[in-house]
Amino acid sequence: MNWKVIKTEEEYNKAVLRTLNIFHAEPETPDEEELELLLVLVKDYEDKHVTMPELDPIDVIKLKMEEMGIIAKDLEPLIGSKGHVSSVLSGKREITLKMARKLKDYFKLPADIFFHSA
Repeated sequence: MNWKVIKTEEEYNKAVLRTLNIFHAEPETPDEEELELLLVLVKDYEDKHVTMPELDPIDVIKLKMEEMGIIAKDLEPLIGSKGHVSSVLSGKREITLKMARKLKDYFKLPADIFFHSA
């Protein structure tokens, strides 16, 4: 198929399906060239039309805690006293830059996840 700039959701869905079908294309083949082009076209469409939901930093922390099997007490070295941890997890206290740095390293996540957008 001759690909062009993706302008509709139908074109996008076809491009994604084709991308998945040729994702493991052999190097230096027509399928690999098509895959490279499709990846650019799909990314361009997504950049223009797909918005990612904003993550709530408290929800991210709680999810990571659940995934790792840790409790609030385990966050005390990162956030501070039991009261501080409780205040942060309940949303009553903002996450500071210092906390965000420690949380990003501990959870291996980008620091900007821990800040609300202005």
